[in-house]
Amino acid sequence: MAWSTQQLADLAGTTVKAIRYYHRIGLLDEPQRADNGYKQYQTVHLLRLLEIRRLNDLGASLAQIGELYDDDTDTGTAIRDLDAELEATIARLVSIRAELATIREHDAPLHSPAGFGRIAGRLSDSDQALLMVLSRLLDDQALDDLRAVAEDQTPIDEEFNALPPDADDDAIRDLAARMAPEILRQQDRFPWLAIPGTVSPRGEEFLDDTMAGVLGEIYSVAQLRVFVEVVAQIEHLRAARGGRLDARRGPQDGASALTKNVHGGGRAAQ
Repeated sequence: MAWSTQQLADLAGTTVKAIRYYHRIGLLDEPQRADNGYKQYQTVHLLRLLEIRRLNDLGASLAQIGELYDDDTDTGTAIRDLDAELEATIARLVSIRAELATIREHDAPLHSPAGFGRIAGRLSDSDQALLMVLSRLLDDQALDDLRAVAEDQTPIDEEFNALPPDADDDAIRDLAARMAPEILRQQDRFPWLAIPGTVSPRGEEFLDDTMAGVLGEIYSVAQLRVFVEVVAQIEHLRAARGGRLDARRGPQDGASALTKNVHGGGRAAQ
C-alpha cells in the first residue's frame, strides 16, 4: 500500500505543509518516489506521523520529539522532563486565570501589573502609567510593599489627582504640607521608599534616569512641583526629629520619581 502526500495527510489528520516541514527538520524520513516522481508513503511513514501527532498532543514540542527519537535519549527521563514542564505550564495558566478573575472583579485595566488587579482600577491614568514602569524597575519585595501602601488611601489622594495644572504656590505648598506626614509614615513602614534605587535590580542610576524622563510626561507641572515641595517638607520633618533624608537624594534627581507612591492618592515615596 502506498499513499500520496495528500492522502497521508488526510489519513493522519494533518496537512501537507506539516508533512513537508517534518521532512525538512528531520522528524519524518523522505519516502521513495514512483517512476512519475510522486512520493510513495508506506505504513512506516504513517506510523511515524501518528507518533509525532500523539506526542505533540501530549505537550511535547517538535524539538523534544526529535530528542525522543535520538537513540541516546532516555525515554523515562524525557517523559519526566516533559511532565515537569507541563506542570509548570498548568501552574502558570492557573495563576493567569486568577489574575484575570481579580481584574474582572475589580474592573481593573487588563494591562495591570501582576498582583495589582485589586487596586489598579482605582488609580488615575498617570498612576497606572507609573505603576507599569515601576513594575519593571523594582524588585519583587518592593512591589509587594507598594501593593500594601496602595491599600492605605486617604482623601488627599483624590485631591492630588484633581490638582489643577495652574495651581498657585499656596495651593501647592498646602497640599505638600498635608501629604508629607503621610509619606513619612510610609517611609518609616518601608524604609527603602526614601532611597528606591537600592531596591532596583537595574541599579540606582538606571532607575533615576528612567523616572526622570517618565515623570515629566505623565504628571502635570503643578503635580511635579508638589513632588519637589514634598521632598523639602519631609527633610524638615526628619530634621525636626533628629534624622535626615539620604543626602544623595534630592528633588532634582531621577529618584524623586518616587516622591509619589503608585496608588490613587499620590502620596510621595521619596
